[in-house]
Amino acid sequence: MLDDKFFMKRALFLAKKGNWRTSPNPMVGAVIVKDGKIISEGYHKKAGLPHAEAEAIMSAKESLHGATLYVTLEPCCHRDKKTPPCTDAIISSGIKKVVIAMRDPNPKVSGKGIEILKSHGIEVIEGICEEEAKKLNEFYIKYITTKTPFVILKIAMTLDGKIATPTGESKWITSEKSRKLVHLMRSRVDALLSACGTVLKDNPMFTSRIKGGKNPLRVIIDPELVIPLNYHVYTPPPDTIAIVHESKLTDDKVKILQSRGIEILFFSSEKVDLKWLMKELGKREITSLMIEGGSSLNSYALWSGIVDKFMIFIAPKIIGGADSYPSIGGKIYKDLNEAFKIENLKIKRISSDILIEGYLKKA
Repeated sequence: MLDDKFFMKRALFLAKKGNWRTSPNPMVGAVIVKDGKIISEGYHKKAGLPHAEAEAIMSAKESLHGATLYVTLEPCCHRDKKTPPCTDAIISSGIKKVVIAMRDPNPKVSGKGIEILKSHGIEVIEGICEEEAKKLNEFYIKYITTKTPFVILKIAMTLDGKIATPTGESKWITSEKSRKLVHLMRSRVDALLSACGTVLKDNPMFTSRIKGGKNPLRVIIDPELVIPLNYHVYTPPPDTIAIVHESKLTDDKVKILQSRGIEILFFSSEKVDLKWLMKELGKREITSLMIEGGSSLNSYALWSGIVDKFMIFIAPKIIGGADSYPSIGGKIYKDLNEAFKIENLKIKRISSDILIEGYLKKA
């Protein structure tokens, strides 16, 4: 017998087909079952397009009366968006049972969609494959509850924890397969954060060279506008936001960059406040961000408290040398009993490298 978990896993598989293109919306999949058989499916393809439930209902080739809907997220019920509430479509369809993986953390929906369905005599079951659903939409959950992006700190280092030689050489520490995975991650996040030091050293494009992929918005911290105008990050597309000190407000470079369509965000403090920056990006509906910087930015991001997840690629190489750049620099440190702790670790082999993924344990 096929059970609720089987059909929900199918819905989760469909949700992933959204391929992180739904931002700022979540990825959602839906499966409609009648007499033990799947009769229709759908998933949310892109923000502004029909939601998964509506897709599945519209795609059905037979009556849905008495059917069961499996959906990875609580159906929406508010009207502050381009598409109509999914609860209306479900009620009108004749579906009699709805199985939900997780409640929508959006305060406009959370629990309300479920209550509306119940009030119309529809049976609702919650919590099937809930943890998988939460993992799938970790970007959305962080954004919708804090209005700031989910932040991944990506580090590529040697076995002895170095990210570059004393001369700044870092190409290439990790394998080609690891670098391809990084390009895939760039395609999945909304934005990429780096700073002028890294840009000056490598003149990176910070694009996703994945077939069918999308490029992230580039957010570049360049307080004194030291990056040359002919560098890749200042020649869109893709789009770039430059983070610049207000002392450069009247600099000729500002007008040139703005004429190219580059947005300038000015700050007035001695150093850019990364929590302020995350709030500003949240206002622009940036739900996820990956940091690809150097030793100083990695340290500053960690101490600023903006990091949610780590992706650490470790290559089987040793550079050595006290003057080689460590993965996390700076002069500030914590005692061992107060050290930053990483939890929910996942370790995998990527060609000759090791990838460690984990989440920063919040205080």
